[in-house]
Amino acid sequence: MNGAAYGPIELPASVWQRIDTRAALADRNMAALLRLVQRHAGVSQARLAIAVGLGQGRVNEIINGKRSVTRIDVFERIAEGLTMPTDARAVLGLASTRPIAPGTLTGQAEIARAYPSQADVARELRRLAATSALVDILAVRALGLVALSDSLLHGPLTSRETPVQVRVLLLDPVSAAASTRAEEIGESTEAFEAGIRLSLARLAELDDHPTVRLDARLYGDLPTWRLVGFDDTLYLSAFGTTHEGHRSGVYELAAAANGVLHSGFRRYFDDLWCRARLPERTK
Repeated sequence: MNGAAYGPIELPASVWQRIDTRAALADRNMAALLRLVQRHAGVSQARLAIAVGLGQGRVNEIINGKRSVTRIDVFERIAEGLTMPTDARAVLGLASTRPIAPGTLTGQAEIARAYPSQADVARELRRLAATSALVDILAVRALGLVALSDSLLHGPLTSRETPVQVRVLLLDPVSAAASTRAEEIGESTEAFEAGIRLSLARLAELDDHPTVRLDARLYGDLPTWRLVGFDDTLYLSAFGTTHEGHRSGVYELAAAANGVLHSGFRRYFDDLWCRARLPERTK
């Protein structure tokens, strides 16, 4: 499969779709990923080191868990050296290398489309939920978005046959921001917090789903942005002081060369994810 002694390593497309490969990418576990590459490509550590542009000693340390990969340029080296496809790069949290979509604005904006509300883009959101490898959700309770069985994305996600990584950020019910948000929309703090806990409980029911790998975390910032991301496309709306995010206008942001919005909000989500806490789940 990889007879050449130099240059990138190419894996069968099926390897990138494996659940264990997706899990390694989502966790940014390069030790697990490189071991999978060795197993499925039949290459040595020396060959891996040449492909990804790292020293053999460093690759050995990564594979054996003695060194972690944290720098984005090293993730990029590994992605390039393994000829990582676009959807796998997205799960790893890297920008796409595919050509810019026709009609996409570049430079200081990459707003592909604008919609009056979530209802006007619901059909497209369901379509992407059924096909994307990575789905990111930043919401407050997400009951109408993903948590309930009749919510917008629940059906498309749970009925698909290919694996999908889903990251859900919900407002921390014990944070000061939760009390503030409840007051803004005229709900009691108790009812508002109960809605978030209900969402967590329903999302936990997907823990054993065969194709959906869902992780939920809780953030404590005052809700401002509502984001739904599918691989290289983000749908952005806002929480107002008197209205919920699904009633806001929605901007479709597509990855574009030299763009700032898509990359900025992708970085915003990833930073919030890193700072968020894990919920206490009971089953």
